[in-house]
Amino acid sequence: MNDMMQRLRHSYISGLTRPLSWRQQQLQQLTALLNDHEQALLHALEQDLGKSAAEGWLTEIGFLHSDIKHTLKHLRKWMQPRKVSQPLMAWPGKSFLQPEPLGVVLIIGAWNYPLQLLLSPMVAALAAGNCVVLKPSELAPNTATLLARLIPDYLPSEAVQIVTGGAETAQELLAQRFDHIMYTGGGRVGRIVMKAAAEYLTPVTLELGGKSPAVVLADADLKTTARRIAWGKWLNAGQTCIAPDYVLVQDSAKDALVDELRAAIEDFFGTDASEAEDYGRIVNEQHWQRLVDYLDDGSVAHGGDHDREQRFIAPTLLTDVAVDSKVMEEEIFGPILPIISVPNLATAVEFIRERDKPLALYGFSASARSLQQLTEQTHAGNQCNNDTLMFMLNPELPFGGVGPSGMGRYHGKFGFDTFSHLKAVMQRPFWLDPNFRYPPYTSFKRKLLRWFS
Repeated sequence: MNDMMQRLRHSYISGLTRPLSWRQQQLQQLTALLNDHEQALLHALEQDLGKSAAEGWLTEIGFLHSDIKHTLKHLRKWMQPRKVSQPLMAWPGKSFLQPEPLGVVLIIGAWNYPLQLLLSPMVAALAAGNCVVLKPSELAPNTATLLARLIPDYLPSEAVQIVTGGAETAQELLAQRFDHIMYTGGGRVGRIVMKAAAEYLTPVTLELGGKSPAVVLADADLKTTARRIAWGKWLNAGQTCIAPDYVLVQDSAKDALVDELRAAIEDFFGTDASEAEDYGRIVNEQHWQRLVDYLDDGSVAHGGDHDREQRFIAPTLLTDVAVDSKVMEEEIFGPILPIISVPNLATAVEFIRERDKPLALYGFSASARSLQQLTEQTHAGNQCNNDTLMFMLNPELPFGGVGPSGMGRYHGKFGFDTFSHLKAVMQRPFWLDPNFRYPPYTSFKRKLLRWFS
């Protein structure tokens, strides 16, 4: 491990990663990897999570292609100095922010999107000119093993290393000195990462998740609302950090929303989701059992079927849920959707504000005023009104949590900036050097200094 870190550190210090051409080449190589081995990658995703080819391409490979394309298009501009104004006191001269790489960074991926959540941060880190150590999740072993075999064939080992293994490997990595650490996963491990980073005062980006609510008011188009919630919730069998975790629906619309959700589920996955090509599986038996236990926390209004051998749990709607039950206290991260009725928007806002700030928040209403009220009176890492998940498709929007749902952000230019240091630079000529800034400070000099300040 120490030898690997020394090689990467030497590569960074040598200036290998700084040229625009080098950065572009690595991103093009990553595109080639995705193209050359698309079917193998999709097969690995299917083995690990039961993802269909369409879902695997949409949420992982296609997402990465778009990310790389956007980065290549704008990279030259992002690397340029960013001019800022110059105060009169410092005239003549110029001031600017110079983006520069951080050094050697560690990226720890997550198992639910084992390609996207590992390689998308690497796109940003390489674009910013860093050397990178990748740690894929051991809970998606087929994807991790495939990436460990492929990445050395496409990316230079002197700048990019991938290290596989479990918790002990992660601990060994965290004991090293990095210039930035990015971790995607749960809050418990996030605290371990942050504690380890403190040893070297290493900055961190943490994407941690949480309970992301959807608020549905009675004036919403309930059919479209249900379809969009169902898509966002049961994509990847609910194992998405920004999936709607629970629904707060206005009393008068609850029954109709439940009916529309049932219809959407059957439209997407048929009457038996275990036979649906586009419905995934729970990552392992431990998570499967955790989710099955939640089924006792309310009345099953739809679904509830489950099979241990297949790691299958049907898309499930839970009603009559107590707000202090486990399913409402812990992030579900699975295909179970609690539905809680509220009298009005104000009650929904209060409900959300009393809990940890979520990674995502979804509001559904035909009233622009109501949506504005929801936006202004709640806190969340990201918000999407009248839809779910779609904000992830816009590279001009950052992605990141707030408070317990994470810290820092990335995607597009925001990712480039996360893995860069924006060095403040002022540059002045020698040809004008007024004496009034230097002591001794006479009464006249003091007046001038006040005037120029």
